[in-house]
Amino acid sequence: MTDDLETLLRRASQHEESAVAALLQEHLPALRAFVRLKAGPMLLAKESCSDLAQSVCRDVLENADRFRFGGEAEFRKWLFTTAMRKIADRAEHWQAGKRNVRREAAGLEEEEMRGYAGIYTPSGQAAAREELARVEAGFGQLSPEKQEVILMARLMGLSHAQIAQELGKSEVAVRTMLSRALAELAEHL
Repeated sequence: MTDDLETLLRRASQHEESAVAALLQEHLPALRAFVRLKAGPMLLAKESCSDLAQSVCRDVLENADRFRFGGEAEFRKWLFTTAMRKIADRAEHWQAGKRNVRREAAGLEEEEMRGYAGIYTPSGQAAAREELARVEAGFGQLSPEKQEVILMARLMGLSHAQIAQELGKSEVAVRTMLSRALAELAEHL
């Protein structure tokens, strides 16, 4: 990014298109992956991952003026915390029976894959869909603690020291846990 994150966030909160685009380009891929892995099959059967991520982005931009900037790590923490709240709110909404409309998971998957139409051939889309399903299934077989450490390290971009602080563990313990979690995920794949 050419601008520092604080300036970019301020400009994006004022709806400056180039700043919003730069923020999304930088953070949207990890946010989508985080949402997809944390939302679970029940919620993803009813709402698309892209819609959830877009809603998180809207919330972040609407509340950007309230964010006290503390650096990239603090921004990412705020972004993913907002995502977790959105996921919890939407899951609660659907579990409360406020909606009885069911969207087919396969239909959502097709909707999400449509964005890749210019990049992948139909067989490439099928292969990408299969790979994503394998990763999600393997991730789902991990313990919640192992899932969390992978998400913190790989998607949220936290350092070992930051993860250690969040989990109340030593950096060595975090490195070991992450290594074992990634090895176990590889076994499941």
